[in-house]
Amino acid sequence: MTSAAIEAAPAGSVVIPARAPWSAVVRAGSYLTLTDLHGNQAVDFLVYDAHDTAVRYSAPDTIHAQGGVFLTTGSVLLSNEHTPLMTVTEDTCGRHDTLGGACSKESNTLRYGHHTWSQHACMDNFLIEGARYGLGPRDLVSNINWYMNVPVEKDGTLGIVDGLSAPGLRVTLRAETDVLVLISNCPQINNPCNGFEPTAIEATITTEAPEPTEATDEKTGGDGG
Repeated sequence: MTSAAIEAAPAGSVVIPARAPWSAVVRAGSYLTLTDLHGNQAVDFLVYDAHDTAVRYSAPDTIHAQGGVFLTTGSVLLSNEHTPLMTVTEDTCGRHDTLGGACSKESNTLRYGHHTWSQHACMDNFLIEGARYGLGPRDLVSNINWYMNVPVEKDGTLGIVDGLSAPGLRVTLRAETDVLVLISNCPQINNPCNGFEPTAIEATITTEAPEPTEATDEKTGGDGG
């Protein structure tokens, strides 16, 4: 992708319906706020350098740099070139997942049975939305799951359990360069990540940092794990 192909999203808010995909180009220095309108809704998230989508979010770089697997205020989303893409500037939930991945028809079938094959999944959303920017299956990497609660046990076992979020909680990210953001407002109904009932979220782009809320998590960096 060249700079001539980039059209940044205007400032403002949009409600992303339950199960739906969404995308935007966010200019360097602008802020993206994701608000969990009804509570307990997982938001699958990928981010790329808008001028070169071969530079994209790297879970290993991000986890290694911050020394923990959970994201919160102060976490920097690093690329596969170890460059900063976005920084979490406010988080009123307190913990977000980097390990659980995105649901797919294949993983649904493996985990929950062949009767789930026809169910829409986050991988479908990423492919549908990414195609608008020339992205395909090879461009999809390990993603972030905002608001999803994936505890890590001492033996390395992962779980997907009831979320920590509540209606109105939000996470705000500052773009450190021009970025392309892909979102799947997770359609999963077979585990508790959405409370078994996906709901809408709100995405807001601003040129200045939003006013902080009283519930803002004051921690910096990851929670470890």
